Amino acid sequence: MIWLIEIALVLLLVAGGWKVLTGGGKGTDKREALTMRRVDAYIETIRRERRNPDLAAMSDLELRDLLHSGARNLKIAKERRGWVLIGTGVATLVSSFIAAEQDGLRGFAIVLVVGAVVGYGLNEYLTRRAREPLERRGIDIERLRVE
Repeated sequence: MIWLIEIALVLLLVAGGWKVLTGGGKGTDKREALTMRRVDAYIETIRRERRNPDLAAMSDLELRDLLHSGARNLKIAKERRGWVLIGTGVATLVSSFIAAEQDGLRGFAIVLVVGAVVGYGLNEYLTRRAREPLERRGIDIERLRVE
């Protein structure tokens, strides 16, 4: 019975990894254009509201460079976080197989739960680490996010 679970999890992992590897290049031009539109709109909002004096004192070119590089860094951090989480999932899966061989279904479940908690913690840590430089400057990250 345990071998069916192992096969199903390996197939899900392979399918998810394949989708990530082959789906990354689609729509990059559209995404870049949308990012630039969001950056321009955010510049207008900064000029209109003048909440942050440091950002309001910058020229449009400086703001555009800062916001565009921030959005790009967020995108890169999101991709990096995805790879780290895939690696964590693979390590959890392999470890759970080893535990299942030693302790059965109970060991399998315990290792999966521990792996899920570690994956959640890593996701939160990496997300906060990516956002922190922009939040320190007073930039609203949600205005730059492109889904």
